[in-house]
Amino acid sequence: MEQQLHHSWKPHLEAEFEKSYFKELMAFVNAEYTSQTCYPPAQDIFAAFSYCSFDKTKVVILGQDPYHGPNQANGLCFSVKDGIKHPPSLMNIFKEVQNDIGTAYPDSGNLERWASQGVLLLNTILTVRAHEAGSHQKKGWEKFTDAVIKSISDNKEGVVFLLWGGYAKRKIKLIDDSKHHILTSGHPSPLSANRGYWYGNKHFSSSNQILINNGKSTIKW
Repeated sequence: MEQQLHHSWKPHLEAEFEKSYFKELMAFVNAEYTSQTCYPPAQDIFAAFSYCSFDKTKVVILGQDPYHGPNQANGLCFSVKDGIKHPPSLMNIFKEVQNDIGTAYPDSGNLERWASQGVLLLNTILTVRAHEAGSHQKKGWEKFTDAVIKSISDNKEGVVFLLWGGYAKRKIKLIDDSKHHILTSGHPSPLSANRGYWYGNKHFSSSNQILINNGKSTIKW
């Protein structure tokens, strides 16, 4: 596990690793991966913390749990591996980027390129059993990722949090809005987007403007 995390996360998370809930969570995950097909691949469970260091984090996007179909999840929320068909939510994200800042719709749905620029693509649940959405809920992942969000809030300043949909918005209570910037909208899923709760939120241009105002480099969305 620790090999998957950029070293800058360890001072902020190592206390969580020693807690009993986390040890029980790891035992559960190990048992699931041994006996079931689970996603993402074991080596990618903590990929969000590998591609995006704590020090470099300047935007946080929250998802819920990983894609549960074959070859989709790669450890970054909303992201899929190169060459994999874009799921509907990701398609709507890319369409909003296109409408918002004029970036061409990309061939690859792999968001490693965002993560490497300082976008923490964090699912609040980091694993799932194949074809069983939500199957690893309430096993301890939520407690761990809440601690991640709170650590970012407590130990950094000027981070832009993008909270899409009701589930993500519930995490507002963990974020100090006197130090950070919170942008909310509907979820990019077709159900929400088709009702008018996603398109036109301009979160990508807004995030970049906030970063400029804070003297930080922008994200090449």
